[in-house]
Amino acid sequence: MEFKHKSVLLKETIDGLKIKPDGIYVDGTLGGGGHAYEVCRRLGEKGSIVGIDQDAAAIEAASARLKDFGEKVTIVRSNYCDMKSKLHELGIDKVDGIVLDLGVSSYQLDTAERGFSYAPLDMRMDTRQKMTARDIVNDYTEADLYRVIRDYGEDKFAKNIAKHIVQARAVKPVETTAELSEIIRASIPMKFQKKSGHPAKRT
Repeated sequence: MEFKHKSVLLKETIDGLKIKPDGIYVDGTLGGGGHAYEVCRRLGEKGSIVGIDQDAAAIEAASARLKDFGEKVTIVRSNYCDMKSKLHELGIDKVDGIVLDLGVSSYQLDTAERGFSYAPLDMRMDTRQKMTARDIVNDYTEADLYRVIRDYGEDKFAKNIAKHIVQARAVKPVETTAELSEIIRASIPMKFQKKSGHPAKRT
């Protein structure tokens, strides 16, 4: 599937960066290279940008999109959380601006095998990582599932959801996002489902 992603708030982001022609910029969530492309267009001969992404498909797409900018562009396959150490490796200790477009891209949602939609449970942003969502759902203890759902999903029904997941996987492993979604739906009282949209979105 071709990597397609529309950059969010593109004009506002670029205007906010107030790009200097000789500046050093970082796109910590490179994606398809939309923001980086607009930064590059405004850079002079001494300007540069470092693009960081952990998704191989994103890097391939961005590399093709940014190829005409040559040595102004450096692409690193990593997570933006490691930005500081990766920049130090490149000999950069100060930058003029950073872009972070946080969240899951439409490409990841639309590509079934990535497991973010109704498909086999995967949900890895970086496919080099070994652990998948399936591993977590089927192997974590009930207490650990509760902690993850409570802390990261901030779902007030985390305890009940964790309990239902453990009960369901005792019958058979949870293999798809659709199965997980139905387990979560059964864990949340109907009156709350009607108020807050799809019951599985937080988990």
